[in-house]
Amino acid sequence: MAQGMKRLGTPFAALLGLALISLIATSWLINRDALRAAVEAQIRAVTGLELSVGGSIDISVLPASYVSFHDVRLKGGGTADPALHVDVLTANLRLLPLLLQRFEISDLMLLRPQIRVILEADGESNWTPFIQTIARTMKPGAENQVSFSEIRVQDGVLTYEDAANHASEKLDDIDLSLAWPSISRSFAATGQFDWRGERVDGSISFGDFLAALSGDRSGLKARIASAPLKLAFDGSVANRTSAMMEGTLTIDSPSLRNALRWTGQPTPGSGGFGRFALKARANVVGGSLALTNVNVELDGNVAEGVMTYSNNGRQTLQATLAADALDFTPYISTFRLLASGARDWNRQLFDLNALSSTDLDMRLSAAKVTIGASKLGRTAIGANLRGGALALSVAEAQVYGGIAKGSFGVARSDAVADVKAQFQFTDVDLQSCASELFGVSKLSGRGNLSVSLVASGSSPFGLAQSLDGTATLTGHDGAISGFNVEQLLKRLERRPLSGGGNFRNGSTPYDNLNVAVKFADGIATAENVRVEGPAARITLTGTASVPSREYDLKGVASLNGASGFELPFVVQGPWDDPLIFPDPESLIRRSPASAPLLDAVKDRKTRDAVRSVLERFTGTKQAVPDAEPTPLPSADSAKQN
Repeated sequence: MAQGMKRLGTPFAALLGLALISLIATSWLINRDALRAAVEAQIRAVTGLELSVGGSIDISVLPASYVSFHDVRLKGGGTADPALHVDVLTANLRLLPLLLQRFEISDLMLLRPQIRVILEADGESNWTPFIQTIARTMKPGAENQVSFSEIRVQDGVLTYEDAANHASEKLDDIDLSLAWPSISRSFAATGQFDWRGERVDGSISFGDFLAALSGDRSGLKARIASAPLKLAFDGSVANRTSAMMEGTLTIDSPSLRNALRWTGQPTPGSGGFGRFALKARANVVGGSLALTNVNVELDGNVAEGVMTYSNNGRQTLQATLAADALDFTPYISTFRLLASGARDWNRQLFDLNALSSTDLDMRLSAAKVTIGASKLGRTAIGANLRGGALALSVAEAQVYGGIAKGSFGVARSDAVADVKAQFQFTDVDLQSCASELFGVSKLSGRGNLSVSLVASGSSPFGLAQSLDGTATLTGHDGAISGFNVEQLLKRLERRPLSGGGNFRNGSTPYDNLNVAVKFADGIATAENVRVEGPAARITLTGTASVPSREYDLKGVASLNGASGFELPFVVQGPWDDPLIFPDPESLIRRSPASAPLLDAVKDRKTRDAVRSVLERFTGTKQAVPDAEPTPLPSADSAKQN
């Protein structure tokens, strides 16, 4: 056995020795000028680009066989600037052909290349000759067929200019390997690069590279991974008249807001747009992307449906999505109508930039919807954003125990928002509806609400100042908390100056409630306010200031029945905690003891009567001057009495 191995090893060693001698002889006898010219010719033939060498040329046969060109420029597409500038271009040579004095490149190494890609408006680029030439030279049996199957790029820079869209990008610190094995029709590129401050790992592979270069259909797999965003595509690609791709697309991002900012897209608002994931069947034609079988997740909201996206000078997104549950709270969390912890309207200026960057046409439906403290049942919403104008339409929403329909629009005019809202709430719970919509918490019952409002301003306070429109409310079987009209009227009917105790306790039940309000420049005028209860009736007139959120109303409360006792009263103060008190003059007139006071000062003969009335109030002897009339009691003193 050992002798057999020895017999085999002797010729093998002799063969190696012969090869080594041949290499040494080749290194002495090789025509270095012919080698350099052959390598230059192969690069020109393969790339279709004009090669010029401005620096030195290094040639080595042993121990490694290569030719290195310094300060290399390759031009193409009729441009004066080079498409590729390389500090050092090294062509490694195949060993066996070299022994036979044939010079074939095995692979290329580009050190510190500067790659320039210019895309013209007609779709042609300065790299079009390279693509056309390499597609021709890679065909089996072609003249000047590509001999090498790998290109490595180290520490490269790529600049991209799109003349049609006036866009430019730059990739730095590129480390890349491009390989197309001679025994396979495939092509693969893997590597890393820096883009907009983030390190990106990427890979792309074609199942049939020659078909892809020729514009025919080829399998395609692509992957991009970075901290802000991960993207993968698995499908096919063709490029006969325009780029077409079809396959499965997956996108994942820990923060969609950061991913949009990283890719140079506008970030909508300042709330939400965190965790994002998408998986869909994608079809790309030119600048349009159609997604079917979409499964998308954003901020914990999961929906299914279809989407389309196009970027033909302006970004446009269309979508029809359905979900079990949607929570819009993250997107309105930073938008506050009222100043934090205060009763005043928020004066912070609106950020309307998001309205002018993208066109949107979306249809959403969900079994449950959450908007802040509001809980909605089955809801269908449409959103349209075009030319800086946003229109929201609610086809139907189960809310406040009833149904809501309507529309809401915002149009941008410089820094001013023009707002228009029209809504109808049918058979809703008035307590939750009035509390969440208007900040009024003293109303209960069920009813219908209709509002039609317009406003213009750069902040919520500005909108409140310019509010115009109408609002109508009809309710039934409810109550108004804060005072009990029936008890108050009965007590004051018996003793008008007894004081009435605390007017802000209890509640007033009603059978029917009718409210009609007109808004003009932020002032709401009560045109028709009637409350009809089982024991009392109330009518109101006056105004309410929307900017200051205060009432200035007068009303009349009357008991049902034979007595028909009526009492004027006043409602003043903030919306959420108004003051309600009877009209003091009316109480004085109704009191048998104090009514003479109103006329006493007019007649000197009634001084004795006035003195008697005052003594009843104070329990002390009063002196009434002869020359001066007796002043009327003030409203505060009347209330105290």
